[in-house]
Amino acid sequence: MNLIGLSREELAKEIESLGEKPFRAKQLWHWIYWQGKTDFAEMTSLGKPLRQKLIDNGYTLHRPQVVRELTASDSTRKWLFRFDDGRDIETVYIPEEDRGAVCISTQVGCPNGCKFCHTGSQKLTRNLTAGEIVAQFMAARDSYGEWPSPSLEPRYLSNIVVMGMGEPLLNYENTKKALKII
Repeated sequence: MNLIGLSREELAKEIESLGEKPFRAKQLWHWIYWQGKTDFAEMTSLGKPLRQKLIDNGYTLHRPQVVRELTASDSTRKWLFRFDDGRDIETVYIPEEDRGAVCISTQVGCPNGCKFCHTGSQKLTRNLTAGEIVAQFMAARDSYGEWPSPSLEPRYLSNIVVMGMGEPLLNYENTKKALKII
């Protein structure tokens, strides 16, 4: 089970199901979302027995596969991410002078067929899970080396816009949950 995309309460429930105290979920949350770690072995405050339990019970911190990453002359960066089911989505970084926005996707394809949008020509395949929405932002942060957070250094990825593939209001619950986590 991928822990990325679980709410704080859901993460606490998973940790407690392993016989651990609730404060361990807070520590794990810190390692996942503040430190950006993907390897339980690096989470030194958790203790070796818990780290091993997480591995033995099949928990992961999986990001999507980067199929392609392109950077334009204006520093706009586009990623083509692939999820475990083989479906691809795009995420785009749009730079500004002192900040930048990450444009995240919420669906694979789109049902709306808007003439101005290329995604509208792609049939809707499915909604993204909250974890997949969160993981694409985390993968963008990986690309820029923007861990840990918060940092005193200026951030490239300072804003999020939900204008990638899909219509976020047609995947409202997963989008809302993902934004709360991010």
